[in-house]
Amino acid sequence: MINIKATDGLYMTAQEAAATLSVSPATIYAYVSRGLIRSETGADGRAKRYRADDIRALKDRRAPPDARAPVDSASPVALDSAICLITPEGPFYRGASAAELSQKSSFEHVAALLWNVSGEDPFAQSDPLPLWRALEGVTVATEGRPFIDRAAVAMALAGGFDPAAYNGTTGGGAAIGAKALRILTSLAIGAAPGRQPIHRALGEAWAPGRKEAADLFRRALILLADHELNASTFAARVAVSTGTSVYDALAAALATLKGPRHGGASARAVRFLAALPPDAADGIKQRRAEGERLPGFGHTIYRAADPRCTALLAALDAAGADKRLTRDIVAAARDVAGVEPNIDYALAVMALHLGLPADSGMTLFAIGRMAGWTAHAIEQRMSETLIRPRARYTGIAPRGSTNAP
Repeated sequence: MINIKATDGLYMTAQEAAATLSVSPATIYAYVSRGLIRSETGADGRAKRYRADDIRALKDRRAPPDARAPVDSASPVALDSAICLITPEGPFYRGASAAELSQKSSFEHVAALLWNVSGEDPFAQSDPLPLWRALEGVTVATEGRPFIDRAAVAMALAGGFDPAAYNGTTGGGAAIGAKALRILTSLAIGAAPGRQPIHRALGEAWAPGRKEAADLFRRALILLADHELNASTFAARVAVSTGTSVYDALAAALATLKGPRHGGASARAVRFLAALPPDAADGIKQRRAEGERLPGFGHTIYRAADPRCTALLAALDAAGADKRLTRDIVAAARDVAGVEPNIDYALAVMALHLGLPADSGMTLFAIGRMAGWTAHAIEQRMSETLIRPRARYTGIAPRGSTNAP
């Protein structure tokens, strides 16, 4: 169990929560009783502390009462999950720091942690070769297409070839995740699934002769493994909540990841860095003066630097990456534009350091996040709940309505 103090950004006092939401402390207690904010007893055993992420989420979705559409208990705006907690120090996977895991753990171990399996190793127990052979026609027909397209097609069809595609148990879902990860890795390296660790398979295929490559890939995969309910993860949960297989949920997530505002962001960061003039500060100033954002900088959740980026940049720096990329440009962006780098920036630096294609970051993102998507698909399937959010209507009022002008 992690002992977290109320001052580290994970919790608020009743007074802090009330100030954040601009309500009275009594209203905070009412929110707790309605299940909108979780509370715990503080370290002194007396004072209550309140989950800061619940308070921020409630603040983000609050609106005037007359503008809200009715929402019933089967139409959640936020979902309960025991998989990932986002903190100012980065994500925690089932209570374990992703940054700390990336220092020494294997990606397979982290995937099993996210899937909440213990004892038998799902990667050792699952044989992906039969599924790979069944999909051979698909992989051949899509050869030459972008990785993300090939991966989405493979996952969309995989459920039809796997007899256990609808196994809703934790172990069944973990077996699917292990096979899916091996299939995606094979698509990325152009070889049949093997038994070696995924980061080593990528290192040998993508950067032969570069001793540091495999370890950098291992760190990146772990740091990317999950990040709560981002767009692709939410897509996976929505899909599986309708009763589809985990494979179908993974296909939905891959299609969502393809967007330039999600998985495609690292490729834009590569092009940005490649086009930056020798005087980085001047180039950044010019770009901002033209009203353009800096690819690879800023994050909707982290107010300071993305902790995942910080961890990966430190590893790249230690591996001998260009200090202009790992330090100077970061400092220039902070000084000139007041922005901090995110994980897409670190993926772009890694691509440039190892001489990889610009879209390699999206491929790594897909393989790493496959672990998290599977975890969320397992959790959602076991809840047996349909995700059906409601819309807050902002259009013209129907004729005859008492609200019509």
